[in-house]
Amino acid sequence: MGKMKEKAESKSNHKLDKKLQFYSKVKDAVACLSAQKSITKKNSKQQRRQKKLKAYDLSALSELLPDPELKAPRKPDLRPVKVKPTSRQKILLREVQQFSAVLNNPLFQLDPKSAIHQHLRSTLPIVEEQQPKKKVNKNGSKKKKNKKSKASSSGVMSMEM
Repeated sequence: MGKMKEKAESKSNHKLDKKLQFYSKVKDAVACLSAQKSITKKNSKQQRRQKKLKAYDLSALSELLPDPELKAPRKPDLRPVKVKPTSRQKILLREVQQFSAVLNNPLFQLDPKSAIHQHLRSTLPIVEEQQPKKKVNKNGSKKKKNKKSKASSSGVMSMEM
């Protein structure tokens, strides 16, 4: 009977060893799969971001745009500028000299408004008057003027029968 116990114990030990091996293999596989899953998630997120960036990439259209010289001028920066006292004093002296030159100008003394108007015409860029835009339907065709219906244009119709 001693041999039977040894066989049973060795058999149960063998089964236990196989279970432990199986569990360790499963554990390794799960760890490997979770690592691969996290890697693929990162890659897919990066790919989605790249696709979005490609969708917003308008650099191909820059070739179709006119030269940068012809583009509309940028709006000036309206943030307050910090000026040092010495440079402020230089600017103030320059402005005072410019103002006194304007006041001493004979054209300005004769007619100040026309002198200012002439100065602005010569210094500011010419702005062309914009024509009113024509109304356009959803499909892109121009809207037609409203025409009266045939019934109203044919005259007064009597309702008697």
